[in-house]
Amino acid sequence: MKNPGRKVGVFFLGDVKELASATDHCGVYRFAKGMMMARWMVLAAAAVAASGCTTTDGSSASTDTATASTSGGSARAILRTAAGAEVGRATAREAGGAIRISVEASQQTPGTHGVHVHTIGRCDGPDFTTAGGHWNPTAMQHGTQNPAGPHAGDLPNMTVGADGRGQLTMDLPSGTLAGLMDADGSAFIIHAGADDLKSDPAGNSGGRVACGVFEAG
Repeated sequence: MKNPGRKVGVFFLGDVKELASATDHCGVYRFAKGMMMARWMVLAAAAVAASGCTTTDGSSASTDTATASTSGGSARAILRTAAGAEVGRATAREAGGAIRISVEASQQTPGTHGVHVHTIGRCDGPDFTTAGGHWNPTAMQHGTQNPAGPHAGDLPNMTVGADGRGQLTMDLPSGTLAGLMDADGSAFIIHAGADDLKSDPAGNSGGRVACGVFEAG
């Protein structure tokens, strides 16, 4: 049997036309027409929510996950020992025109440790020298207490407690996230000893005990 109209919910468009022509009672026609419009509004709202398109007031009906996750720009480094054990992570995030570095470490020797951003995104064991020197795009000397410093990758010392855990958050003195994530990348390193914050080129902070390569996101 031929369908008298397109189905919308439990109504047919043809049903409404027939109902309007079959009666002079305006109330009946207005009721049927109102029900039809209500059904169309519900279906239209559902379609907008499902497709993620822009609504009539210009606002977005859904949020793009990839865009939200990269808003502001960020990078993360998983810190590992030369033996490959995961011992922490460092994140770099754009914040107020600066790069905010946050570090969380575990299984470290209690005491004070130098921590720095290094200029190459490689962490080959056993000594992690492939990470190069400190990130230094402005050609300064090392150390916040050095009149000719600091490097862009210089941070304060990180204090590790008796439980082997330490954390630190700081805005880098210079540089951009785009520069940090250039063609050869960058790495984050925890050193065995304390940084004296003034001796060039590395603050006499000892060997490199953990390293992680920064990756976008």
